[in-house]
Amino acid sequence: MIKKNLTRKNLSSKIYQTIGFSKNFSSVIIDNFFESLVEELINENKVKISSFGTFKVINKKERIGRNPKTKIETIITSRKVATFKPSLSIKEKLNR
Repeated sequence: MIKKNLTRKNLSSKIYQTIGFSKNFSSVIIDNFFESLVEELINENKVKISSFGTFKVINKKERIGRNPKTKIETIITSRKVATFKPSLSIKEKLNR
């Protein structure tokens, strides 16, 4: 089984085929959408897309990690991480 990733180009192609916008305009729509999503996450706002899911930023604390190969312990610094929680309808569709 070959796994295929969905890219920005694939998304803009789908918009082009489905709605009929030009390929350039479809590409601009996709770019603006992701740009807006990232801007909101940078501002630490929650982004909820109805019937799809919620993106939010969580703060991870500093912790001790271990290299499994060498067994050497190192400190993993605190950082912000973007998370995604799928909506109930997405979960149901995935588990059919």
